[in-house]
This record gives sequence, C-alpha cells and structure tokens, in this order.
Amino acid sequence: MATQKVVNVGLLGCGFMGRAHSFGYRNVNEMLHPPAKVVMKCVSGTEPEKVVKAAAADMGWQEYETDWRRMIERDDIDMIDIATPNYVHVEQALAAAEAGKHILCEKPMANGLDDAVAMARAAAKARVKAMCGFTYRQAPAVQLARQMIESGELGEIYHFRATYLQDWIMDPDFPLVWRLKKELAGSGALGDLGAHITDMALFLVGTIKEVSGELHTFVKQRPLMTEFAERGKEKAVGGKKVRKGSVTVDDACMWCARFTNGALGSFEASRFAGGRKNYHAWQINGSKGSIGWNFEHMNYLDYWKDGEGSRQGFRQISATHPETPNWQGWWPDGHVIGYGECFVNELREMLTAIAENRQPAPSFQDGVKCQAVLEAVAESAGSRQWTAVPKV
Repeated sequence: MATQKVVNVGLLGCGFMGRAHSFGYRNVNEMLHPPAKVVMKCVSGTEPEKVVKAAAADMGWQEYETDWRRMIERDDIDMIDIATPNYVHVEQALAAAEAGKHILCEKPMANGLDDAVAMARAAAKARVKAMCGFTYRQAPAVQLARQMIESGELGEIYHFRATYLQDWIMDPDFPLVWRLKKELAGSGALGDLGAHITDMALFLVGTIKEVSGELHTFVKQRPLMTEFAERGKEKAVGGKKVRKGSVTVDDACMWCARFTNGALGSFEASRFAGGRKNYHAWQINGSKGSIGWNFEHMNYLDYWKDGEGSRQGFRQISATHPETPNWQGWWPDGHVIGYGECFVNELREMLTAIAENRQPAPSFQDGVKCQAVLEAVAESAGSRQWTAVPKV
C-alpha cells in the first residue's frame, strides 16, 4: 500500500479568515479523507507574541511564528496559506513561490492586476500549486449549478444577475480600518464583495468582455483607529474633537457586463445595505430554464424549467444528494452543511491537486481573470464609459 502524501501547512494570519481556514484544516482529514493528509504545522501573526501563541493553541496549530518570512523559509513547511490583509498578499506569495511552497491565497489576490499577474507568473515559474480562495465556489449547490449549465439543461444563457450585500460600516462613527484605505485594501466593496460575485459569474457563465461601472462612497470621513485605541469607543465617538481620516475606497458599487457568449450581466455590491449581514445571491436565466442561489440558504437551488404548462414556477431543489458535486464525505441526504464546510471542501480540492500534480480550481489564473474584471469596473467608473476587460 502506497504511503499517503503529507502536506505540512504554514498559515499566515490568525484573524477572522485565519480562523475560518483553521476550521477547514481541523476537519478535512477526518471528514473528507483527501489523497494528501494535511498537518497544521505553524501559524504566524503580527500581533504580540502572547496573542499569536494563544491563537495557535486555540485554532489547533502545533507551532507559531511572529515573523512570516521565517515561516516561509522553514524546510518543514510544504504549503503557505495566505489569510492576511490584501496589501501583503503579493509580497508573501512571491516569497512563498521563491521558496518552492504551494500557495493558497485569499481573495482578492492583490490590490491590482499587475500584482496578481506577477503572483501567477511566479507560481508558474516555481511549478507550485497555487489556489485563489473563492470559497463560495465550493458550495455543493454552486457546483451543481455549474453541472446543470455545462450539460445544457438551461440552454443558451441570457442573463446573470448578482448581489452581495452587507451593512457592517453603516455607522458613520465606525473607525477607519484598513479595509477603508485604498493603499491597503485596493478597493472597498468592489474587491471585498464584488470579487466573489465576479468569480461566480466567470465560473458559471464564462468570460466577461466589457463592463460599465459606478463606485460610490457614502461616508467620506471616519474616526482614526488611534482615537479608539487612546480613548475607547464611547469617548472617541462622543468627543467633540475626534480626529478623522479620509475613506479612499468605495462603500458600494454597481456594474453591467457583456459576456463573450452574448449573455448580459448585472452586479451590485454594498456594505451599506441595512439589515443584510452576508447576502450573496445570484440568478441565471437561460432559454430552457433558470436557476438561482442565495448563500443564506446555501444548500438549495431555485429552479424553473420551461415547458411545464400551467404548473410553471420556481421550485426548490436540494443539493445534499450523495451524487451532488462536493457533497461526497458529508452527511446523509438532507443534513445540510454551512459556511465552515465550504473551507473544508476548498482544502480537499487543494490537497487533491497536490496529490494529483495538477493546478487546483480556482487557480491563480482564475484569480487574475477576476482581478482583470475588477480593474475594468474601476476604470469604467472613472471614465464613465464602457470599458474592455484586459485580456490575461
């Protein structure tokens, strides 16, 4: 019997996304039995050492480092997982590729197209496996939708419309965190939320050739983080001389798109949609049928099929059957899964790609294609004209 390949992972970042990835690592071996076994070797963070040490123990990592460069240089690390803020992705990915490590990088890949292309080229040159973390692709219902479209069940695709809505920065006294600074985040709702629905469109419908976009910032000045650190939230908000800084990214964005195959697309992403916490939804209309998905009900597709006479209407179909793509290894039919399980599925794909010596899906090249669309949307918003998506 052949010995199972072992992949020692080093995780960069122990914040929210680091915790989400750690959930995946803790469960992938036991639940999905990938052909390569993962070992949670080490985590790094920029916080004080005691914080990083506590996070490592809490999330299940064997060791910790306070310097991500030292982790990448370690000989006992096979794969680097980049779950850090956007502005350090490119530096960390280039270093990981140079060191010959496989890479899983959170979305968006970088703050701009040039950096994303550089990351993809470095990974290709190093001949490592490189995955971009568009985790929502890994939901079984999304994989089922792709299967239905590819089989021709929906016929010719006419429309793709998507929204991704949150409300976490509606309070004008919410501080100027890194996600609200262009030099650190690249963009606001466009890159944070719009990247997900863009990748979903590329995955399900195909290449986008041109876009017409609008970006908008509702709250242009916010309290500096130092105000909260020095005086506390109540005093910082209540004080008369609160120091503020400029918000340099978009709070909301909308754009129209033309796909290469003739389909039309409409997209909306906002962090000012009151009452919406993580509303990620899309609908696709074809000549023979339509499907829709809402992440808040992620185990189901809404499905309409033409030719049903007086009994026409959308019906809900479950994506929890044993034969549903990406359901293998989970629970009996009807026993739904959630957000964390998407990360488990993502890691199964990455580990399988390593074992099979192929690129994972979505790859760095998929991340570059998404970045090209985002760049075109931002350019269109500035020029107020339809803009071609760069060919990559």
